[in-house]
Amino acid sequence: MLTKEEIKRYARHIQLSEIGMQGQAKLKQARALVIGAGGLGCPVLQYLTAAGVGTIGIVEFDKVDVSNLQRQILYTLDDVGKPKIECAIRKLSAQNSFVNFIAHPVHLTNDNTLEIIDNYDVIIDGTDNFATRYMVNDACVLLDKILVYGSINRFEGHVSVFNYTEKNGQRGPTYRCLFPEPPSPESSPNCSEVGVLGVLPGVIGALQANEAIKIITQKGTVLSGQLLMMNLLNMQQYTVSFIRNNALIASVTLEQFKKTDYNYFCNSSSGDQNEITVEELNQLLKTNRESIQLVDVREINEYPFIEELKELQIPLSKILDHADRLTLNKKVVLYCRTGSRSSNAIEQLKKEKGFTNLYNLKGGIEEWLNLFEE
Repeated sequence: MLTKEEIKRYARHIQLSEIGMQGQAKLKQARALVIGAGGLGCPVLQYLTAAGVGTIGIVEFDKVDVSNLQRQILYTLDDVGKPKIECAIRKLSAQNSFVNFIAHPVHLTNDNTLEIIDNYDVIIDGTDNFATRYMVNDACVLLDKILVYGSINRFEGHVSVFNYTEKNGQRGPTYRCLFPEPPSPESSPNCSEVGVLGVLPGVIGALQANEAIKIITQKGTVLSGQLLMMNLLNMQQYTVSFIRNNALIASVTLEQFKKTDYNYFCNSSSGDQNEITVEELNQLLKTNRESIQLVDVREINEYPFIEELKELQIPLSKILDHADRLTLNKKVVLYCRTGSRSSNAIEQLKKEKGFTNLYNLKGGIEEWLNLFEE
């Protein structure tokens, strides 16, 4: 089943009694789907490719941005502006020509997730948002697929394996068993909003690839029912156990999956906040600038700087301590990168300080930049 060239290539694997020719053949026959070719997806893809996983699917719709290069090690400056999936497959194919790559350059939705996932044996989650995580988890439950989970934030990463068939034949717990309800987006910003240590996704992604290889070769102890937590700033790590919640899992039905709006399910922002669109703010800046106060709740030196919006900067973590700097007789517009942290700041200020004149910039800096793209 393995060619002479493959035997030479994978010799160090084959020398391991736990893998050997039989294990390497299993890797060659396996079909793995990596969702996301970003910080986590890059090392996962590189190690699965090097290991000789025969077919690797990649779900990715984004383009390479210069800010990706600090941690997404598949890409270089020449790739900026190009589709990640094309750059990744080109470089991975050069790394190992024995691997077959399948591109899925799409957003995962209720309409296509089941169809895509159904073609693979093991699913590796490299996403950075809760809506996709819950949707992929539910799809894996419906299709009886194993899901290798990883997440990163600042200096800390998590790894686990969901929906794994234990040695006793029972299915292990799922993502919903560990996180029955999603946190509010304000309390869990992604790495583009709070930053991430560049090597962290490399470490966590390598661990995800390791779990996938153990699953495929059926060797070792898999992180099923175990959440590995690692902090690279202090090099502490520990494992938390959790169990299967059959009632929660039973609630995941095909009918429920098709009709669930996962973005709505994971968006627990307060619905009674005042919002202002970037178009409305732009008009106010032109016609009635003195009627508003602008407050940037991003971290100090967080890019990009927007000269037109420069006025007062108070990071979210310090907003209550400096609430006295906010005026009471103007429309106070708070903003951040996407609108999540500014929404959180408004909730705190309303609850703790009684403010009633606060407005959240809908879509944040990203939406403001889109307004002036052309």
